[in-house]
Amino acid sequence: MPGLITDFVISLDDRYHYLVHWLHGDIRQYNIEDPAKPFLAGQVWVGGLLQKGGDVVYVTDDSQEEQYNVPQVKRWTADDSVELGWQEDIRDNSLLSRWNERFSSDDLVKKGSHMLQIDVDTQEGGLAINTSFFVDFGTEPDGPASPMRMRWDIQARGPHL
Repeated sequence: MPGLITDFVISLDDRYHYLVHWLHGDIRQYNIEDPAKPFLAGQVWVGGLLQKGGDVVYVTDDSQEEQYNVPQVKRWTADDSVELGWQEDIRDNSLLSRWNERFSSDDLVKKGSHMLQIDVDTQEGGLAINTSFFVDFGTEPDGPASPMRMRWDIQARGPHL
């Protein structure tokens, strides 16, 4: 199964190319300093169909079947982009409310969405989930929420929801 690329972004310094594979559930960082020889510099699994316990497996070149250990994330928005040139990328797993009801799991609608921080190494390359940052929008005082869009505030050094 090919990946469904929902984000395709080049960093402001033209060193890295970022892809989000929505169906596979991974975010990839390619070093493109030499455009003729790009290479995978970082990858992090955050959900998708290839996670352990799912129905879809990845078949390697030597015919081995694999699945990936990932956090319990059901879906990632296709409307976020990597904040390029920065050290963090904030990700949520919500689409528009009506789309959540139609295309996402019942858990997302009933329990709310959540947000993760992906640490981005812009010097050497690499991506990692920041295990100290997790926002659960299912615990909001007025009931579960599913914010869709977040933008980084350079002055406050924090996300806007």
